[in-house]
Amino acid sequence: MTTFTCVADTEVPLVEVDATKKLSKIDDMIYGGFTEHMGRCVYGGMYDPGNPLSDEHGFRKDVMDALRELDIPVVRYPGGNFVATYNWEDGVGPKELRPKRPELAWLGTESNEFGTDEFMKWLDVLSEGKAKRVEPYFALNFGTGTLREALAWVEYCNGTKDTYYANLRRKNGHPEPYNVKYWALGNEMWGPWQVGQMTKEVYAETAAQWGKAIRLLDPNVCLILCGETGHASWDHHVLRECIEFVDMHSIHIYTAAHAHMPNVTAPLSAERAIQTAAALIDMARIEKNIDPAKPQTTICFDEWNVWDPDRAPGDKGGEEAYTLSDALAVAVWLNVFIRQSRHLGMANIAQTVNVISPLMTTKEGIIKQTTWWPLLLYSKYMRGTAVACHVKCGSYKGETQPKWLQNVLQDGAPWLDVSATLSHDGMVNLAVVNISETEEFSTELRGVGSECKVYTVTGPEVMSCNMDGKEAVNLEESEWKVNDKVAFPKASLTMLRWKA
Repeated sequence: MTTFTCVADTEVPLVEVDATKKLSKIDDMIYGGFTEHMGRCVYGGMYDPGNPLSDEHGFRKDVMDALRELDIPVVRYPGGNFVATYNWEDGVGPKELRPKRPELAWLGTESNEFGTDEFMKWLDVLSEGKAKRVEPYFALNFGTGTLREALAWVEYCNGTKDTYYANLRRKNGHPEPYNVKYWALGNEMWGPWQVGQMTKEVYAETAAQWGKAIRLLDPNVCLILCGETGHASWDHHVLRECIEFVDMHSIHIYTAAHAHMPNVTAPLSAERAIQTAAALIDMARIEKNIDPAKPQTTICFDEWNVWDPDRAPGDKGGEEAYTLSDALAVAVWLNVFIRQSRHLGMANIAQTVNVISPLMTTKEGIIKQTTWWPLLLYSKYMRGTAVACHVKCGSYKGETQPKWLQNVLQDGAPWLDVSATLSHDGMVNLAVVNISETEEFSTELRGVGSECKVYTVTGPEVMSCNMDGKEAVNLEESEWKVNDKVAFPKASLTMLRWKA
């Protein structure tokens, strides 16, 4: 948690950290990924057989190496909107027998060359050298799918008995169960773009029935309810009706704006969404008299990122060219997750590669977009426990996106967006995003070590991009001796690390 005191822009800013005040554990699962059959995410991205950069399974090795740097704990699959017309059985068994199907979410053709078993093998390879495997997280088809199909998929993945779908997995060369723990009860079923869109009443009734049946088959699964934005009537209703059957509540938000300041402050809307969803969860548990012994229902923010669908239409592959402004917005997103870590059980950036992604592939290699650098820094260092932090500075009080954000930011958006953690290695980590496009802030620091390792992400201008053949935005490392004040450059992310 970070508290904020708004002062005049002319006053010297203050950032104060107290690493002795541990506030909430940060679940490593907030650094999750998301892989959808969309554009070049799977085919031509993570899976590219025949490319000299791919291994014997067809998996791009350069993509694997980059993702290992992020130490991703979980990957959501296979969608997204894609899942609303997906039959998992089309994607298992001999590849030459798998049917090609029309794909209605992004208006393509799905070859089914890559399916459940290939995804699980990809996770196995990605997990090599890790103490814990990268967990799979599957979304069930609530559009054209049936409860029978869903139960069959759970049995295929997790079944241990002498039953049809467990035996089918064995026949396909996988004798041991996959033990898939995380299952989403549909995706964005509230959306008018969704094949099989439902009313909140119909969805809640369906999700409750599916949840009960799936738990009878496998009581060890973690079931994730399909929410909306966290601040919608849909969230209120489905939580009230389904809270006793689920473990997490999913919400989705994408942010973007053409101008820098609305763009970089837009992720603060997600902070209010998390707070609102957490309150709705509390209301539902109170109204349903949920036993306190039942673990707290947490929020699964399983789609988030900067995405402008006009700039990067989904049906044309959703390939963004991210700017420094977008990178700073991603840093603000991640600060939000640290500050609200008490309520979060998982978060998944959309998507793994090529599609609205920090990582892009070409036939010859990979490109690390501007947004790669904050994601790398936070996933490496901003783990452990959120600690107390106070910011005193001026604020931005102009136009916001969404517009309602301006109403709830009573003191405006601080020029310095901040979070702090105490990591498992005993290091304190302070992340400071200077959202101003024009002003450097000479800032007083309290509670910060006298000598710090410092990482800075910035660039020539807020519209600087890494997709034009040069790395205009990258990561610089340095060491600071912290005296009275330090300067946070305009339009920058600065991370300071010191021994507690």
